Amino acid sequence: MWRWAEGVALVALTLITPPALAAFDQDAALRTSQAAIGRQLGDYTLRDTAGRSVRLSQLRGKPLVVSFVYTGCFKVCPTATRFLAQAVNEAERELGAGSFRVATIGFNLPYDTPQAMAEFARKQGVGAPNWLFLSPDAASVEALAAEFGFRYQRTAAGFDHLLQVSIVDADGRIYRQLYGESFAPSKFVGPLRELAQGAPQPAPTPTGLFDKVRLLCSVYDPATGEYRFNSAYLVEMLIGASIILFGLATVFVEWRRKR
Repeated sequence: MWRWAEGVALVALTLITPPALAAFDQDAALRTSQAAIGRQLGDYTLRDTAGRSVRLSQLRGKPLVVSFVYTGCFKVCPTATRFLAQAVNEAERELGAGSFRVATIGFNLPYDTPQAMAEFARKQGVGAPNWLFLSPDAASVEALAAEFGFRYQRTAAGFDHLLQVSIVDADGRIYRQLYGESFAPSKFVGPLRELAQGAPQPAPTPTGLFDKVRLLCSVYDPATGEYRFNSAYLVEMLIGASIILFGLATVFVEWRRKR
């Protein structure tokens, strides 16, 4: 009986303690992202919102702006995408419509389907003809993200990842990396202007880039517009406590019966 009770207690403690998750390493993510500058991208095949195949090589010939999102995000990815839309509009006013392309890639497969990406674009009010919302192949998504220097990590609440916008030159090489939910318009328009004028400049030293970077660290509740504690942990704790109490009660009853 005592051995059985000990087993019950061990199971309960396992349920009470949430699985340990390694912290997202921001410094390592930044180093990985910056190391991608100058990298020639491979020719990956993706699908647009109509399900048609799009190869990265088809997007060469003009500068390309690339962001990564996952469509299950309720707050940060949509906010960053809407800000990027404002930056794109500003750049087009200065450089001319159609002077560059934009691609937003969903990395949470199999959920970021062409249909899900189309709905994400609709909710953010993005309908520009030069802006594609793309779904990569499940077998190549990790390699694709790695080439862009984009790191992400699954958590109990979704994903932790660096909010990153990559600017790729007309030949398919990564030219600049921008970070955060928002950034100065000059940091976005400037590199595009340099590429348009054929006058590339050395990348600036990445100092203090993480001051405005926001990672997905908790559960967002769209009903309240706030981040909240993951209630699944509370449920697990209550279940574990109930099992412990039941085990102790059983041991006590057995002890009383023997006496």
